[in-house]
Amino acid sequence: MPSILISILILTTTAVETWPSFLGPTPSSLDASQLPLKWSQTNGVSWTAEISGHGQSSPVIWGDKLFVTSTDGPEKDSYFVTCFRTTDGQQLWSHKFPNSVPVANSYYVSRAAPTPTVDAERVVAFFESGDCLALSHDGEVLWQRDLSKDYGPFVAEFGLGASPCQTEDSVILLLEHDGPSCLLGLDKRTGQTLWKTERESTRSWSSPAIVRIHDMPQVVVSSGGGVDGYDPHTGEQQWHFDDIGGNTGCTPIDCGEGRFLVGASPGRNGENAGSAAQSNCMIQVTHDGDQYLVKKLWIAEGAVPSWASPIAHQGLAYWINRAGVVHCFDTETGEKVYTKRTEQSCWATPLAIGDRIYLFGKDGLTTVLQAGPEFKVLAENQTWDPESLPKESSLPEEKDERRRQASAMFSKPTLYGYAVTSDAILVRVGNAILCCE
Repeated sequence: MPSILISILILTTTAVETWPSFLGPTPSSLDASQLPLKWSQTNGVSWTAEISGHGQSSPVIWGDKLFVTSTDGPEKDSYFVTCFRTTDGQQLWSHKFPNSVPVANSYYVSRAAPTPTVDAERVVAFFESGDCLALSHDGEVLWQRDLSKDYGPFVAEFGLGASPCQTEDSVILLLEHDGPSCLLGLDKRTGQTLWKTERESTRSWSSPAIVRIHDMPQVVVSSGGGVDGYDPHTGEQQWHFDDIGGNTGCTPIDCGEGRFLVGASPGRNGENAGSAAQSNCMIQVTHDGDQYLVKKLWIAEGAVPSWASPIAHQGLAYWINRAGVVHCFDTETGEKVYTKRTEQSCWATPLAIGDRIYLFGKDGLTTVLQAGPEFKVLAENQTWDPESLPKESSLPEEKDERRRQASAMFSKPTLYGYAVTSDAILVRVGNAILCCE
């Protein structure tokens, strides 16, 4: 299953027009009152910009520029990094280059799934083939690498899906698949490898996250039956916790004070149901002398996410699954506050800001909840109907019956990701960006 998870950014202070990565920056930025509460496809969607090919990554933003990735061709022959102006959707440039490891373009595998990172000087894009490059904000290639030559081949039935995270100087990639796997730190300025840490091979599409542990940033990876912390400067493993299972898609979410949320799923056929039931939880990492202590603070009883990561906001934690069921818990005690069903299938991680929780349905319905212990729907917004979106080319029919049935889920327009400016929410479907304001 390709990674379609969406980043969560808790926004609390003065606005800065940045949405720089899959997991966002250090909490910053917006006044919720400036973001739209209600919109529709005919009133509030100010522009729609078509993207070449198809992609499952989230957009990233720096200033008035939005960057997004995609792939096109029967063998995913070409990759694209495209830049749009956030204010009106005008395409500023698009960089196209060949895929170093072409494979059949299919609904069933990742298609430009990893979300890029951006900072003041560059956007770094990583693709599931191992192609990785840095571009200036004007589209000039700063460096480019084919990581499959050094660390591949990547043996992944459904493709790689983990998005990179970043520090001030490095971009950090999780190359996890059936073959030799690793966590990799690259110099953002040159693309050279700073460090490489081997990991056990596993099938997982979780993305690494930067979490503050003992007042220091660490790279936390929740994946394939364990949770690990690494020094972002050296790649040295700091601690390991293995009382976890089913954690193959959700990304750890920093809750402060060495705490973070973990999401775990039973799996497509329920193969991880037993371990996942005890693995949706709040984890605490503390430092005692020369060692780290890791423990579960509480378990989110009954929470069964699909692909969306859990979030924490104003003392409450939220899990949502693809059936639209929302589970809310007290972050201090783990006590369940409510369980309610919404009217949409949610694949994306919710957005929490001010007094609102935005739930992004995969088919374009966005439900806005009142943040807090009472389940209250503030608005329901239909962003598109299929006829309003640019047409996509159909992919060849799957030969395998199991894949053929599953491909119907991915063949319709799907909300894969979003980014936020001071006054707009920009959502991404496979071949378009839509601006809601």
